[in-house]
Order: sequence, then structure tokens, then C-alpha cells
Amino acid sequence: MRTFDKHLAECLKDEKFKRLYEEELNLARIMVAIQEEREKRGMSQADIAQKAHITQQQMSKIENGENCTISTLLKVCQALGLDLVLQKSSSQSYLGVAEGKVGYNSK
Repeated sequence: MRTFDKHLAECLKDEKFKRLYEEELNLARIMVAIQEEREKRGMSQADIAQKAHITQQQMSKIENGENCTISTLLKVCQALGLDLVLQKSSSQSYLGVAEGKVGYNSK
């Protein structure tokens, strides 16, 4: 029986699949970072939405990984006290939250 890790490793050999997989992985990391920060602060989606001047439905969509505008993402980050940081890196793409920052490194 083939394990998921072996299957994924095989799929990642395809450059198109790998690019799309990394894009989705980075979107998921942003979503999780925002949700974790909101929960850490003990705030509801409605609380953040009000502070960011967006609807609770927009906030829900962001946390569920649906597309949003950069402007909306920046409003949410500001409401949470996070900075959106983009960095060029020679290593593999990743995103994380450290010291109040949502960061994304790309190849």
C-alpha cells in the first residue's frame, strides 16, 4: 500500500503540481496564522471584522482560505497587530508568524 508521503513525493516531481501545491500550502499557512492570532487574543471573527472594517462573512472566508484582496488581508493583519512581510529567499518557500509578523519567503 502506498503512503500519502510517498504519493505526495511522486506528485511533487511534476513542476506544475509542485508550484500549485506550494501556492495552496502558503495560503493555508496564512489562514492558520490569522486564525491562531485571533484566537490567541480571545477575539471572535466579528470582533476582528469590526476592527478591520469588513464583514464577519469576509473574515470567515479569509480563515477558510477563500481568496480576498490584498487590501482586505492588510486590514485584517492591522486589526490583529500583524505585519505582512515578504522576503526573497534562496530556500524553499514558507510562511510563518514570528514576533507579531505574518511572513512569506519565496524562491
